[in-house]
Amino acid sequence: MPEFPPTHVRLRPEIAAMQPYRQGKQAAADAYKLSSNENPYPPLPSIQAAIDDSTPANRYPDGAAIPLREALASRFGVTVDEVHVGAGSVSIIAQLLQAVAVPTASGAAEIVYAWRSFEAYPLLTTVAGAVGVGVPNRADHTHDLDAMAEAITERTAAVLVCTPNNPTGPIVRLDEFEAFMAKVPEHVLVILDEAYIEFVTDPAAVRAEAVLGRWSNLVVLRTFSKAYGLAGLRVGYAIGPVALMDAARATAIPLSVTGAAQAAATAALQPDTEAELLERVRQITALRDETVAALRAQGWPVPDAQGNFVWLPAGAATEALAERLFAAGLVTRAFAGDGIRVSIGEPEAVERLLSITAESVGVLTDIQA
Repeated sequence: MPEFPPTHVRLRPEIAAMQPYRQGKQAAADAYKLSSNENPYPPLPSIQAAIDDSTPANRYPDGAAIPLREALASRFGVTVDEVHVGAGSVSIIAQLLQAVAVPTASGAAEIVYAWRSFEAYPLLTTVAGAVGVGVPNRADHTHDLDAMAEAITERTAAVLVCTPNNPTGPIVRLDEFEAFMAKVPEHVLVILDEAYIEFVTDPAAVRAEAVLGRWSNLVVLRTFSKAYGLAGLRVGYAIGPVALMDAARATAIPLSVTGAAQAAATAALQPDTEAELLERVRQITALRDETVAALRAQGWPVPDAQGNFVWLPAGAATEALAERLFAAGLVTRAFAGDGIRVSIGEPEAVERLLSITAESVGVLTDIQA
């Protein structure tokens, strides 16, 4: 085995200081993985058949993903050029931030986002050469859009709005999003991250269908990873003005969306297949609502949950609770000092979760609402 000597390659200081994105722990054979918000159902036979019949592995995929973009353009009533497909919606965030993070005379570009929100936002911001501006969530774990608007300065390049918010769960309402957009300068990009929108049951929530085309600085992101159960294939999409979609395409790694991913996503949009998938979503959301009700009945101050996960705001007791859950065969996502995100998986996993939380709520006294 070769042993590499210490490297003297000069790295960007902010990159050298970064902690890489850490995936949640992998579950043992007898454990439940509830750390990555994956869909617990296996692919439908029709989707598996599309994967099997997709571009052979020795051939490059369609770099423009035309059939999938055409299907999405038809779905949303936009042109094909107003749709961009990427290797998961997170990759498109990276592309957009690289495109807009223009340094100003007063310093590096700034990216505004709620905090706590998706843990990749600060990482992607740093990689783009920008500075993150995290705006604390309100006490109910929702975005404080007024404070986010006030955080915009001449250095602001983009604002990230996550609804429902990962990892805390609540939505952004349409009326408050409209009021927010009225305050955002038209040269500042707004990315509406709707990775979990299919799980939303609150009719007040903002949705792409209600806002697309209304603002020239708005891009909406969605993914096939969660509701459509294609997390392992990495395929998401963005809809927005052509100039912004072209900017994302310009910064994208060529040919990064595989043929299998494109075929599976296109198959998932077929009416009969999508109806089956959305019935699975309905079952997950019903179990989610039951879980929230049970946790609240136990005394846990669980916020509104509109994704395929619930948030346990355990504060300083977070790591201790996560260890209890792990010992019981439940792999969850712990954010030290804040709380634990628990994906809604198999019913048996939820039963085990509720058993542990019932035992823990009276013992872990440092729970914070």
